[in-house]
Amino acid sequence: MKNVLITGAGSGLGKELALHFSKNGWNVIATMIHLDHGKDIMGLPNIKCHILDVTSTEIIENTKIELLKKYKTIDVVINNAGVGYRSFVELSEDDKIKSIVDINWLGVVKVCRAFIPVFREQNKGLFINISSVAGLVNLPLGSFYHSTKKAVESFSECMAYELIDFNIKVCTVQFGNAKTDFQKNVTKSEKSNIESYNILMDKITDLLHKKTAKNKDLLPTIVQKVLEIAENPPRRFKRFTIGFDANAMNFLRTILGYRLFNCLIRRSVL
Repeated sequence: MKNVLITGAGSGLGKELALHFSKNGWNVIATMIHLDHGKDIMGLPNIKCHILDVTSTEIIENTKIELLKKYKTIDVVINNAGVGYRSFVELSEDDKIKSIVDINWLGVVKVCRAFIPVFREQNKGLFINISSVAGLVNLPLGSFYHSTKKAVESFSECMAYELIDFNIKVCTVQFGNAKTDFQKNVTKSEKSNIESYNILMDKITDLLHKKTAKNKDLLPTIVQKVLEIAENPPRRFKRFTIGFDANAMNFLRTILGYRLFNCLIRRSVL
């Protein structure tokens, strides 16, 4: 049985990935910031829960050392942990900016940095870095979330060049609003006395919740595709775009170019 490590596995997509991989014959190392988060999957066949704070280099290193005592190899690392922050730049707060950068981008960097030596010694390994449609296109109120996902895309591609000689594969996975609690848990800037901001925040929030509710089949599609990638890693760096929303956005952005695509987005939400 192969071993897969999943960050942010206590809920949402991470939990669904843990369940799907375990049902398909993988040993799942389900990591999360608190073991309380893993109560739905703790004790299930082929799943072992471990504490991992992706913002802490020390905790990542200590967890890695413990895991290597228990597992002969780590075959796949899925960097899934992530948070959302929907805010106007003017109203953004330092601590919330730091949090989303530390988790969404630096968390991926730190986990990859820790496990590259493991993969290199094994002469095999695969990093699947979960991105988003936000890594493809830029949408209103996404200044911080989109920036972190763009950073994950760039980081992953650059890192892939470095690792070719060691049989270490890297890919990213991009998709739209899957039906999880992600949108419900997104941190948003407070209402202000700027009415234009309040109206736009309500429009964007309502739009994203409606999109999430409509995408009933997206979550199972994502977990199945990620399993397929893990079982048949791409030979070279690759971006996998999953679902109608992400593929449509990618197509429109490519065909229309920046100015027309920008006009389309403005007409849709402003």
